[in-house]
Amino acid sequence: MKTLLGSSVVSMALLTGCTGIPDGTQPVTGFELDRYLGQWFEIARLDHSFERGLDCVTATYSLRDDGGVRVINRGYNLEEQAWDEAEGRAYFIDDESVGRLKVSFFGPFYGGYNVLELDEEYQWALVAGPNRDYLWILSRTAEMDSATEERLRQRAAELDFPIDELIDVTQGDECPTS
Repeated sequence: MKTLLGSSVVSMALLTGCTGIPDGTQPVTGFELDRYLGQWFEIARLDHSFERGLDCVTATYSLRDDGGVRVINRGYNLEEQAWDEAEGRAYFIDDESVGRLKVSFFGPFYGGYNVLELDEEYQWALVAGPNRDYLWILSRTAEMDSATEERLRQRAAELDFPIDELIDVTQGDECPTS
């Protein structure tokens, strides 16, 4: 089984400035990690090699013994009928009340994980990588209210992300339960 993020993280880290944040964006403040932990469903994303061909994608966050965050990214290739999973680790870059972390799935190489928008109830999030090539719309449920999703897409457009390139991620009944 290939890894979800595998060696692509190496090239991403080298090419993207590692733990940066897209120019003109700000991470959320008042961030509470304990409320963010748990499973998130990927609703939409910009295409990149380490998730290409995957649907039913989830990210599950839990605390690590060293104070960091354990990250399990899991996706299903509907065509190949196979799961793909990667485990990583994340750490706050600065203040723990700011939604800005660095995440690694491969050795010492880290990429930015920037929470740009977050529901007050922690039910949805708009997350960017170190630049505008990486964007995810996440939800606590496999399906997101269309008005909420449209609002997040609009916000991403306001932040100059190429929203016309977003991929809708299949979730729900088409996804195997195991």
